[in-house]
Amino acid sequence: MFENQIVIDGLQYSNWDRDYFLMLKASGIHAVHATLVYHEDARATLTRFAEWDQRFEQNSDVIMPVYSAQDIQKAKELGKVGILFGAQNCSPIEDEIGLVSVMRQQGLLIMQLTYNNQSLLATGCYEANDSGITRYGKQVIEEMNRVGMIIDMSHSAERSTLEAIDLSERPICISHANPTFAHDALRNKSDTVIKALASRGGLLGFSLYPFHLPNGSDCRLENFCAMVAKTADMVGVDHLGIGSDLCLNQPQSVLEWMRNGRWSKQMDYGEGSANNSGWPDSLPWFAGRDGMRNIYEGLLKTGFSENEAGQIIGGNWYQFLERSLVPMPELNSSYQKDRQRSEVIA
Repeated sequence: MFENQIVIDGLQYSNWDRDYFLMLKASGIHAVHATLVYHEDARATLTRFAEWDQRFEQNSDVIMPVYSAQDIQKAKELGKVGILFGAQNCSPIEDEIGLVSVMRQQGLLIMQLTYNNQSLLATGCYEANDSGITRYGKQVIEEMNRVGMIIDMSHSAERSTLEAIDLSERPICISHANPTFAHDALRNKSDTVIKALASRGGLLGFSLYPFHLPNGSDCRLENFCAMVAKTADMVGVDHLGIGSDLCLNQPQSVLEWMRNGRWSKQMDYGEGSANNSGWPDSLPWFAGRDGMRNIYEGLLKTGFSENEAGQIIGGNWYQFLERSLVPMPELNSSYQKDRQRSEVIA
């Protein structure tokens, strides 16, 4: 049953107010990966954290911060929605590798190496030439592995994504994208990338953003579930989740900030166009409070078992976070204890 599952949305940037938090709670979602920043530098990122501190204080009966996978379980037990933070760009660490640890201590659990454009770390999916992971990027990947900050390559180009998968000692995620076999958009991922991701224990979060879907805003639930099923046939169920990329009730100014930041004087339309420059229409079967339940039930109708559908709507995210958010020294210490215990038993 849906009520027995751990439900996690692997990416949202909706208009965070009390009404929306209450809707999330009513929807049965136990945790959301909330985008903290897009193009903000380190100082502005701290301001975003401060703004969220106020939200937690004012809505403590509904939401709580997530610093570990165990906090998600706690949120479920308390009837609250856990909020875990991610950055859709590497701008919070600027050109200072020491800020990786600082941001992780503040509660930044996930960070993309780039957002569409070339960054100091990697190449974005809209660049004409993909030069791969930079020298700085290689060191940041190592540091993110060490402190337990998850690498996200949702907006990165193919070579950069494949190199990140290979360079990282720990599994990475693509929190919100779809396979190109379903919709051939620059933001989506090839079979090669998805297979490489899964082979290293990574996780793909399926996006509900219409520009990433077959037939856009007219994509039907059964089409979405068929895409999930085909991907499961390719790499197995264990590497799949949901990262809706839902941006509900956000004004046009937010969309323009996402697309342009401070880097362009001219409007960058991303996956839109001059004739289609606004937010795409939301999917009627997902935008409301029953969105995740609809996906769960749609997956069952597509042929997934209750256990498999539960994995996809949150179970896989939970296990991925449980493994990935532990800093390396703690992970090594735990490994050594387990090894010593095994030797004693032997």
